[in-house]
Amino acid sequence: MSQYIEQFLADVWQQLERFYQQENERISKTKDWSRLHIGVTDFVKVKWTSEKLNKLQWGTPHYGTISIYTYEPFSWRDDAYKVAAGDYMQEITDINQIEELFSALCAKMDAVFQSDEYHARLFDYRLQLILEFEHEGRAICYQKELLNNDKFTLAKQTLATFIETKVMADLPVYPAKKDGFFFARFLVNPHFFHQHVADIEPLMQKLLEKYSGNEERLKQWIYDYTLAFKAWAEEYILSVYFEETGEYATKWILNSEARPKQKELEFFVYIALQIGSKEPDTRMQYLELAQQLGSQEAEDYLQNGSNHFEHSRKSACFQGTANDIRKIISIHIIVEEEEAYREALQYIIDLLQAGFIKSYSLQLESQEENYLPIQGLAKTELHQFFANCLAYPNLFPLIADYAKVAMEEYAWYEDVEPSELSAMPGTYAVFGLGLFSDAYFPLVQSYMSLVDSEHQLVQNNYAEAFLNMHALSVERMPVLIDILLSANEGELEQLKGIHVDELELLAELIHQLENKEDYQRSYVLYQIFGSMEDLAQRIKKESAPIQEMLEKLLGWMEDY
Repeated sequence: MSQYIEQFLADVWQQLERFYQQENERISKTKDWSRLHIGVTDFVKVKWTSEKLNKLQWGTPHYGTISIYTYEPFSWRDDAYKVAAGDYMQEITDINQIEELFSALCAKMDAVFQSDEYHARLFDYRLQLILEFEHEGRAICYQKELLNNDKFTLAKQTLATFIETKVMADLPVYPAKKDGFFFARFLVNPHFFHQHVADIEPLMQKLLEKYSGNEERLKQWIYDYTLAFKAWAEEYILSVYFEETGEYATKWILNSEARPKQKELEFFVYIALQIGSKEPDTRMQYLELAQQLGSQEAEDYLQNGSNHFEHSRKSACFQGTANDIRKIISIHIIVEEEEAYREALQYIIDLLQAGFIKSYSLQLESQEENYLPIQGLAKTELHQFFANCLAYPNLFPLIADYAKVAMEEYAWYEDVEPSELSAMPGTYAVFGLGLFSDAYFPLVQSYMSLVDSEHQLVQNNYAEAFLNMHALSVERMPVLIDILLSANEGELEQLKGIHVDELELLAELIHQLENKEDYQRSYVLYQIFGSMEDLAQRIKKESAPIQEMLEKLLGWMEDY
């Protein structure tokens, strides 16, 4: 081996050995291993560029920078170990020498990879080795996958035993929690499975059935396989047949006339459907891309939905259809009467109870066009539908049933683009019921406790509408306070036309605020009285006992 190659490898190995020794020590102390976790490290990339290492002092002779990556690098962060190359780089001038260098690097790395020098779990059964080398102004890249046959055989045996004893075995046998991540990665690894629906689906279905009675484990398994499936889609479909574009949101543009094999395309569609419960937007994106690749199956799903829900329902007075892929429910009111809206509401409730996504949009065909008397609500067809329903008091209990099913924290209807008009599912139903009937005040309070006030604004205008419909009373004070507490902090304003000047109202206000946090008191009091200065001016005009009550409230205030 040439001396310059030995020197290059010595600089590289000094960094790698330090990393492996640190990892070896860490791994030796780790006790809770998944049986499917064969090894930690599976990647090494060595890169040389002619750029000067930053830490070298100005004027110091330099021969470029060697970067050593022990994990596949992120595009947005460089975690490489970096060293200044020595003057031996002057000897590496042609392609043959670079190839000789890569061959020597492979031999050195493979010898360590196949040995028992380090902890058995330091290396995975395979190791991707890359050399990127700057030559005549461009980067030349060499790569090779090293395989440890003994570990590979062990991995296959371990996986087969795991499937037999943990996946396919009847309840109450479960895989360990830590096994899910690794098993999902095995499913999309072509060394262990054909990525065909017929091979993967029975295993997926078995685990989904096992976890159906355990919500925590079901959510974890969905999370694990979603990550693995997306990684497969990225590597074998997206990065092969599409070009990634878009500054803020990723867009994939078809870049080739080449097409995946039919089995690959079927698996891509299968992946889209499987991850849909967790990432419905990704599901639709994948199906649209699969359609571009020629999948009739994907086109059918986009047109008709997944067939997991009642696609359509029709009577003499109403017709409804639903597409869970596009997250759209369509309602046609054929006869403008109470029964038509009752049937339409029941159809939507049944869909949501069956698992239809709550962040849906609604297409409405109706002769009536009502909207709630609340500023800041988008005049969408979804808003119109519930305002039309609210015209029939006999439907109020059913509308409340809908709201209880629909409300979900950190979710928003898709009737508008994400904006200040965004509204949590159930918003139009709850707001309307709270305006038109005292009986649904508890529902309003439940909504206000659930709404994400940091990312939603439409509830800020509800207090004013509420007071326009209901005279403020001792009994209604707790409801008003809950409404005010839900307001978005960045958009707080003093309510127009509110006057809390009766002893009973002030006493109830004090009673309701006594057990609130300091910031909550300030939220409420600012919206009722305005600034501290405004309240102080009012106190001067009042007499006891109202004056004492207002002074107590002033002591709870902070300026906004």
